[in-house]
Amino acid sequence: MTIEILDKAEYIRLLRKKLGLGPTEMANLLGMNATGERTIRGWENGEHTPTPAKWQSILDLEKSLAKHSKNAPFKQKSLEEADFTFIDLFAGIGGIRLPFQNLNGHCVFSSEWDKFSQKTYLTNYGEMPNGDITQISAKDIPDHDILLGGFPCQAFSQAGLKQGFNDTRGTMFFEIQRILAEKKPKAFLLENVKQLQGHDKGRTLQTIINILQGKHNQGIPNEIPMSEEARHALSVKLNYWVDFKILRAADFGIPQNRERIFIVGYDRDYFKGIDFDSLFKWPIPPKSDTRVGDILQPQEELEAEIKKTGKDKYTISDQLWHGHKKRKEEHKIKGNGFGYTLFNSKSEYTNTISARYYKDGSEILIDQSHLGKNPRKLTPRECANLQGFPKNYIVDAVSQGQIYKQFGNSVCVKVVEAVATKMIDTLLVLSKKN
Repeated sequence: MTIEILDKAEYIRLLRKKLGLGPTEMANLLGMNATGERTIRGWENGEHTPTPAKWQSILDLEKSLAKHSKNAPFKQKSLEEADFTFIDLFAGIGGIRLPFQNLNGHCVFSSEWDKFSQKTYLTNYGEMPNGDITQISAKDIPDHDILLGGFPCQAFSQAGLKQGFNDTRGTMFFEIQRILAEKKPKAFLLENVKQLQGHDKGRTLQTIINILQGKHNQGIPNEIPMSEEARHALSVKLNYWVDFKILRAADFGIPQNRERIFIVGYDRDYFKGIDFDSLFKWPIPPKSDTRVGDILQPQEELEAEIKKTGKDKYTISDQLWHGHKKRKEEHKIKGNGFGYTLFNSKSEYTNTISARYYKDGSEILIDQSHLGKNPRKLTPRECANLQGFPKNYIVDAVSQGQIYKQFGNSVCVKVVEAVATKMIDTLLVLSKKN
């Protein structure tokens, strides 16, 4: 059936379905603003028609996605070649996905609501993640062996207000719970900030573990916001063996003092009579010496970029440097150690990079006094290195400010790699027992 026969509304609707996109994802791909979803629905309902320029973008969309797929450095193998399947929730830029894919897993579903992270994900994996997970029914998610979820951590972090389940971001755990209740994957891996362990004197983490183990009998207060499906799913008793551990990036060869909690689970209903306490072993960190210089780009590369662009994008201004020094001195007078931190190539490791790094870079500034210059921020490539991403991971699909946020919100791939290897080793042993 040709475009000439179809009217534009029908063409847009059929194209969106063919490409497996929701209205929001299609709007994001077309570079539309926050109201793009409503515009897409209006086009499909025949309420209005796209401008000539937008219509051309729609006609080019399938070709554009095919190009992304062809050029993506981490395009996955076919499902038939995979040893196991997984889904990637709160996917960010795919830091948790990559190690499982490298272990010959196939991602059958991904979800990420931020349109800028979606773009970086699409550029590197050749797939457009689904959007807001709260708007996707668990029944519509493909069956899978492993659920992966680095659920939002701001509600539990030092940088946030630590509201926990009283913060909408903190209730995203219940979206994971409803998918576990519906799909019953064999295993899961969840990741969050280490502060989750102590939040509300440990009660928040204990509630999460109790729900995963099927031991939670108390109702979740109605004032805590969550989808109706998620609230209903809490009546389903899960039966997972669960363990957790705080792991530090610097202990796995990455020069960053980044600590995160990892929660692993295996379905006791599927794997009956298994002593997981003996079977599953957390990775033993090598604790090899680390050095910040190992993640820094050579000075000649930085100079070449300055020459090419005509500006130094990373060295902070005199005004910002003055402000950093002033604030540090004020904090020192108050008796605390807050303020900027300088590192050089010989430093053992950096502070934890955060989503606010794009603002002023204060937590990780690289000393350039030997060059007679103010300190500089890390480059996007150095941020990728600091999170253990491969050298061919594409870091310029979005603006510099957005990629800084994305790496600050991401995971240390090397740590996930170590945990993933242990998880898959355990599944391999279990497959022989079954």
